[in-house]
Amino acid sequence: MDFYHDLITQKSWQLLKDLRRKHEFILIGGWAVFLYTEALKSKDIDLVMEYADLEKLQEEFPVSKNDRLKKYEARSEEVEIDIYVPFYSNPGLPAEDLKRFVMSIGGFSLVEKEILVHLKQKALMERAHSAKGRKDLIDIISLFRLADFDWEKYRDVIRRYGVEKHTKFVQNTIAHTREINELDLNVHRMARLKKRILPLLEVTTGRT
Repeated sequence: MDFYHDLITQKSWQLLKDLRRKHEFILIGGWAVFLYTEALKSKDIDLVMEYADLEKLQEEFPVSKNDRLKKYEARSEEVEIDIYVPFYSNPGLPAEDLKRFVMSIGGFSLVEKEILVHLKQKALMERAHSAKGRKDLIDIISLFRLADFDWEKYRDVIRRYGVEKHTKFVQNTIAHTREINELDLNVHRMARLKKRILPLLEVTTGRT
């Protein structure tokens, strides 16, 4: 089941591939999740760029600075592009640190899935009661379901960066989620998934 209309996701995917040919960046956000999970496609594009690469992007798109959210923004028709830069942006972890956790899938440089889920957790906290927040939750659960998800690496990030509140919020949100039709998780399947995942999240937030 798709979350966004196919026409929009196709435009977004094509734009992302065009950007890859012209610019250097680290991919985060929903498209990075899709490359790992092949679950739900994305509408928006989220990138981490050095300032020099951002300047090159500005030659192609009008780019505005969002001081409130500490990022830069561009748009191509319906597709929004959010750009995070070092020593200014924090999309869940400091943008300058993300280059330490990079791998390649399908020709894209993207953050490791255990890092990506932390970025998604912050996004969920900020927009939990919106359509985008619903997509964040689905993306998080999609990553947690991966057979090779490294829970120890995930926990190490929490200890290193002190982001327990994000995990606690996600733990509580998942606990109160009965089903996710987009992932074919009915009440029964969701209950089984929660039985496996929630104890793993509890370990990460066990400090008193």
